[in-house]
Amino acid sequence: MRHAVHGRKLGRTTSHRRAMFRNQLASLMEHERITTTLPKAKELRPIAEKIITQGKRGTLAARRRVRRWLSDRHLVQKLFDEIAPRFEERPGGYLRITKLGPRASDGAEMAIVEFVEE
Repeated sequence: MRHAVHGRKLGRTTSHRRAMFRNQLASLMEHERITTTLPKAKELRPIAEKIITQGKRGTLAARRRVRRWLSDRHLVQKLFDEIAPRFEERPGGYLRITKLGPRASDGAEMAIVEFVEE
């Protein structure tokens, strides 16, 4: 039974999964929109939303917490200076997942992950 077990393994080891989500987060912060499979998008959303919430705090401790996920200093700076201030009045729900339908090659359900813009 899977009581209280959250998160998908996505057919990867823990280190591979974390590395994949770090890369997806970096791409999301850089381009502000990424296309990925639906299960990956659903797993990425809570991580990204917590990062944005840290960006809204703006403290040194928050920057250090964000640096655990984003290794590029320019992306951290972009998060704190450009992205997080956009959501200052919003209490959560910073990302939108839009389903695209099946991928042509293998039929995997695809989705777009993007920031919600007013």
